[in-house]
Amino acid sequence: MPSSVEVFGGGTAVITGAGAGVGAGLARHAALALGMNVVLADVDEAALEHTCSGITRDGGRATAAVVDVRDAIAVQALADRVVKESGPVRLLVNNAGILQFGYLWDTPVANFERLVSVNISGVFHGIRAFMPHLLAQSEPACVLNMASVGAVTAWPLQTPYIMSKHAVLAMTECLHQEVGLAGAGHIQVGAVLPGAVTSRIFDRAGGVDSGDLAAAEQEREAMFRVRERAIGAEEAAATVLQQAADGEFYIVTQPESVLAAMRDRAEQLTARRPPAPARSRFTTPPSQ
Repeated sequence: MPSSVEVFGGGTAVITGAGAGVGAGLARHAALALGMNVVLADVDEAALEHTCSGITRDGGRATAAVVDVRDAIAVQALADRVVKESGPVRLLVNNAGILQFGYLWDTPVANFERLVSVNISGVFHGIRAFMPHLLAQSEPACVLNMASVGAVTAWPLQTPYIMSKHAVLAMTECLHQEVGLAGAGHIQVGAVLPGAVTSRIFDRAGGVDSGDLAAAEQEREAMFRVRERAIGAEEAAATVLQQAADGEFYIVTQPESVLAAMRDRAEQLTARRPPAPARSRFTTPPSQ
């Protein structure tokens, strides 16, 4: 198998949501370990500049672009500018994403709509803006869409996020088929399903304004405890880009746990078994 340096080294990478977390880890690894010219896109200008300046200070090539992936026109402008200034794109990672805690019926409408716009529409905007350029170029290209282990699970109190990651996985599977149908053999498509990776996504996650506020905050605290066992963002990035270099479609950061979740999902669907009401207060027997 070729190394990730052999496959991606020296090319141009575009990574959304690159200001922090997994996106920042991917940007640093692509620039510093693989020698790529990396365009970092994020709506958070301060985080973006911090990550970008750190890469350039350490000797990497990086450019910051303040872009809101919810804005299709802005994403299209980014794609056109990158191709004009840097040439063919070797790697596109649609990574930007946000999270929401709380019961679905307590979720503020604005929070739900924002999450859908970032997590689902943001990926679509990236695909729609960059794919014509990738189809027109002769050089190989790789499109990675950031799903989650949540894309193959059902998990209460994070329903909008879980729903969005199922959508991203389905979008990526269909995109893979469409690329093949279009005869674009030089374009690789992959779905990234990370497990727990160090990130600030839990800190920044939306909550609820009314209803069961305690349940939403308890779920946030539970995720903070999960984060204590998470792997580092750059470690995850190295795994992701090596599996992409290996030609994998389903890319996982922690094979043992993520593949187990995939097997459980397949067995549940085959058995037509409804998802267990995990941790639901409605099914918890009253204390004696």
